[in-house]
Order: sequence, then structure tokens, then C-alpha cells
Amino acid sequence: MALLQLPYGTGYIPLNIRDDGSTKVYLPNQPKLLEDPLASAREALKHPVGTPPLVEMLKERKPRSLVVIVNDETRPTPYDVFFPPLLEAFAEAGIPDEHITFVVATGLHKPQDRALDEKTYGKAMVERFRFVNHDAKNSEMVDLGKLPCGNPLRINRIVMDADFKLSLGVVAPHYFAGFSGSRKSVLPGVADFETVEKNHARMLEVMDDMPEIHLNPISQEMIWAARKAGLDFIFNAVVDDETRPLYLSAGDLEEAWYPCCEVSNAMFAVPFDEPVDLCIVSASGYPRDVNMYQAQKAVDHGDRITKDGASVLMLAECPKGLGNKVFEDWLDKGLSPADIMVAIKKDFVMGGHKAYAFAKVAVHRKLFFLSSLSVADTNKLFAEKVEDVQQFYDDFLGAHPGAKVAVLPQGAVTMPVPGE
Repeated sequence: MALLQLPYGTGYIPLNIRDDGSTKVYLPNQPKLLEDPLASAREALKHPVGTPPLVEMLKERKPRSLVVIVNDETRPTPYDVFFPPLLEAFAEAGIPDEHITFVVATGLHKPQDRALDEKTYGKAMVERFRFVNHDAKNSEMVDLGKLPCGNPLRINRIVMDADFKLSLGVVAPHYFAGFSGSRKSVLPGVADFETVEKNHARMLEVMDDMPEIHLNPISQEMIWAARKAGLDFIFNAVVDDETRPLYLSAGDLEEAWYPCCEVSNAMFAVPFDEPVDLCIVSASGYPRDVNMYQAQKAVDHGDRITKDGASVLMLAECPKGLGNKVFEDWLDKGLSPADIMVAIKKDFVMGGHKAYAFAKVAVHRKLFFLSSLSVADTNKLFAEKVEDVQQFYDDFLGAHPGAKVAVLPQGAVTMPVPGE
């Protein structure tokens, strides 16, 4: 037997797995950690990809208003590595604190309160600088016309009014945009509700056959939007499960970002030999399992490695419940997985798209969740509630002699791909 510790909320749940060949553990490939992350971050800003050094750009532009777009709490981001060299660059360029605004790219998530801002970015940062949470429904927007596909493009006015726009982000696999980071800080990060909804409606074009990142139409639309909005500079990282940087890149929103995608793919795309009968997948703990809306990505990864008719057991604490009112409303309709898929394809609605994501797995997998959700809410997600992962695992192998099991302890960022 081998003992695993599966992330769950801010803690872990133990699982003893058999050593008889029935069970295989899949983890992200672990590149070497940066020996001195702060030194690497400073070098990235001094030697960016596709742009002049940040200090040179700032000295030349002399912005009287500078916006830094940052992630909300649901995106684990190494601010302890990002902030010090960034503030040094601002000081060297002569940018006073009062000319700097940090805009929290909430996308369609609920805006954070001050306490959560302090938890996410540090009390000293929040006391020193102006932090503004984007609100897709209530923030003042600037209409930038139409995207190439004809959909509207409206972006937060604070961002658009800034003389210089910079974004911080992490690059990891994303279930329909290909990868996070860079352009996603603008769309969906600081876009209005309709812009995000119509962009995300295109997920139905790619979810069953994800194109290579350069050919992904949703990603390309996001890049176009970020260019149109005038995103001047990005500072992105690829991180491990403890948010430690493994790779840092700064500069142009494409030239500095695509290398991050390559590193991320090499790290998080994990090959498997053949589909299994059961996948036990952790949603990677807090903050990735803060609610079911966020934890869904782990279900998608469990789906990738299992056979038709197989079982997926996800561990996700979800202390904030389902996480989205529209998502919950769709689940309350009482529709079957197949009916939800038909309805969303006919009339795409943000929030409803998460119900679609669960439904598309539930039509050909048996879902089980170990979470803080009630039995009723678990059942709404087409799943059965599980209280003891060890008992479930032992009972499953006892009832299915010869069954194969995959365990994904970092399931939110472990993307199984068929391979050798």
C-alpha cells in the first residue's frame, strides 16, 4: 500500500492505494524550481520578450495613470514574486503611488471585499495602493465596437482611461481557451457581461475537439480584444501546486505568453496508456475548490482519462457552495444532462455553461463528489455524494475485479492526454 495525501480545501484527505498494479497516480511533470525567483523576475522585466524593458517603456511614456490588472482569489498567483520587482521598476521610472491603480480581473466572478483583497494581495499593498474590483454588470465601460466575429467589445473604463496597461497572470491549461494568462486578463477579466457571455458561447465550438493554441478561435478573439484595449505589457508565470514559479516571462502579450504555454503544456499535459474504470481526482484544494463553479475543471480532467460508462470521484470542499446564481438556477430546472446540453446549445447563457460542462460528462460517466455540498445539491450536479474516499476506493475494487484506477492529486492542473 502507498499513502497519498489528496488536497481538499486548506487540508488533505489520506488515501491508501494498492500496489498490485490496479492503481496509477498521475502528477504534473515537475520542472526545476527557479533558484532565485525574485532575481529571475527582475531579469524578466529588464529583458522582456517583444518589448523594451519595462522601466524604459515607462520613462518614455511617462504615464500619469498606470493600471495593473491582477487576478482574483480563485487564481493562485505568486504576488510575492511579482510585486517587489514591479514596484522597484515603478520607482525607478519615477511613477508615484497615486498614479497607480490595481484592477482586480474578476471576469464574471463576484467582486472581492477589502478583507479578501488584503488576504489575496497583502494588507500593506492594499493600504498603499488603490485597488478596484471589476464588476461586469455595474462598472462603467467603454464601447470599443465589434470583435471580428461581430460580437460587442466593452471594457472597464478605469482600464481604458489608463495611459499604461500592464497585467499579471499565471499560465495553466484552460478547458476551452487553451491556456490562461495574458489576454484573459482583459477578456474576460475586465470586460462587461455581454462581451464575456458571447465570447464564452464559442466554447461549444471547441470543447469536443480542442484546437492547438495558435488556432483556438476563442483565444484568438481574446488576443484581438487585448490588443484593441491597448494592453502594453504582461508579466506571467507558470507555477507548481504550491504557487512557486517555475518559469517567468514578461513583455508582449503574445511573444512573451506563447513560451509560457509551451512550458505549461510540458508540465501539465500528462500522457496515459489507456482509459481507466475509475478516476479519483482532487480539485487541487483551495482556492481551486472554493466552489463547484471553479472545481469543474477537475471533473473535465477526470473525464479525459476514463472509459465510457466509467466512474469519476471528485474531491472538492466547495465552502462557498455552487458559486454562481445562474449556474444554480440551471441546475434547479431539473433537466437531464442531455436536455441541458440541448438547451445551452440553443440559447447560451453564462452560468448555464457550467451546467453544460458537468452535463457533458454526466451523459457518459458516473459522477461522485466528496464535498461540503448537501446531498440535494450534489444530486443536482448529476452526482452521488460520497463521505469516505478510502471506503469508496476499496469497495469499487472489491466489486470490480481487474478494474484500473487513476488518481489525480492535482486534478485541476493535471491534463491527461492519450500517449505512450
